[in-house]
Amino acid sequence: MIDEILALIENKEFVKLRSTLAEMNAPDIALMFDEVPQDTVLRLFRLLPKELAADTFVEMEPDTQEHLISAFSDKELRDVLEEMYVDDTVDIIEEMPANMVKRILKQTDSETRSAINKILKYPKDSAGSIMTIEYVALKAEMTVSQAFDRIRATGVDKETIYTCYVMDANRHLIGITTAKDLLLSDPQTKIGDMMETNVIYVDTFEDKEHVANLFDKYDFLAMPVVDKETRLVGIITVDDVIDVIQEENTEDIEKMAAILPSEKPYLKATVWETFKNRVPWLMLLMLSSTFTGKIISSFEETLAVCVALTAFIPMLMGTGGNSGGQSSVTVIRALSLGDVEMKDIFKILKKELLVAFLCGIALAVVNFGKMMLIDQADILASGQSPVLVAVVVSLTLVATVICAKLVGCSLPILVKRLGFDPAVTASPFVTTIVDAISLLIYFEIAMNILQF
Repeated sequence: MIDEILALIENKEFVKLRSTLAEMNAPDIALMFDEVPQDTVLRLFRLLPKELAADTFVEMEPDTQEHLISAFSDKELRDVLEEMYVDDTVDIIEEMPANMVKRILKQTDSETRSAINKILKYPKDSAGSIMTIEYVALKAEMTVSQAFDRIRATGVDKETIYTCYVMDANRHLIGITTAKDLLLSDPQTKIGDMMETNVIYVDTFEDKEHVANLFDKYDFLAMPVVDKETRLVGIITVDDVIDVIQEENTEDIEKMAAILPSEKPYLKATVWETFKNRVPWLMLLMLSSTFTGKIISSFEETLAVCVALTAFIPMLMGTGGNSGGQSSVTVIRALSLGDVEMKDIFKILKKELLVAFLCGIALAVVNFGKMMLIDQADILASGQSPVLVAVVVSLTLVATVICAKLVGCSLPILVKRLGFDPAVTASPFVTTIVDAISLLIYFEIAMNILQF
């Protein structure tokens, strides 16, 4: 498609080019704009129909948007902004440098500018920051016929008209109704008689991740946002929630991999930015490994007597880290979905203890057989009994897996209880803690069984 578009430009077949672009979807056009030469983007953008141009602009990457804003005339910028919803305009403003923000605000009318400023005042992670003020408002005393008249008169500028919100004279949210309910009702029915009064809503300062969980739980298409006095101030639509879910999942994955969250896509982030996001955690984890080094050095005499023990340290530490990582990732995901809470910690510990015991026994049996078949000669060469060394390592495996899974499942819950993000306690931290524990267990068992 890109080659076809570039060929049409080169041959100056602008009528065909305009027709081709008009048949494409906005996200696909935006993706294509990221691939074509930058000096071609403005020319292509100007060929788009007005509404499609605005939809495409919303889908573009921030650097492409910035390039276009720099190239736009004031009229072109104003035309694009007039076709955009307020929440999309806010999203763009948050990504732009100060000089671009001033220019964008200058080309908006006073009412839109006021709405933008209201949304911008809310914290970045709040429901207010992702809401839109473009919704259909009805009154309880209206008839269904009057409600349709209002939807026809105002709906063209609203982000959604499927769900309508019923307010009293003081703008308090008192109910909702849907286009389906209106279509299936008698034209003279009062809205107050047919509306749903058990409304689920969120406060403007509610965390947007919690909002996303509510959308998932109730399968909403839109949700009302109210202030402290239950006055309707906006709505959140499902397209914005999908963005939140994607952002939160990406952030959690980065934290679980010991990376500081980045606001840029991978290929858009510079080498220096990627370095700054990764090196702090690597530095911390490197320094924390000092504990495992100290433990090993404190048992030098034990290792000197039975050199064969050294060969199994990586396996034990790796198995412990993997076991703890399994539990921590599972619990972190359950916490983010709201499947478990602090009150469930004893149920979780009981379950993980049983799972750990079964996993530990299975690993120990397989390891014992492997050591007797493969490692026996090396152990004999060190002057130790292969059976006793295999018992030491196998018992350590059971104890390590149990400790690792208990640490892995409890640490995220405790961290969340303290008000921190449980994702930061995933594999890296769990692995560091479990490494130290597994070494202590290993050497204690070895000294007791092998009689050092």
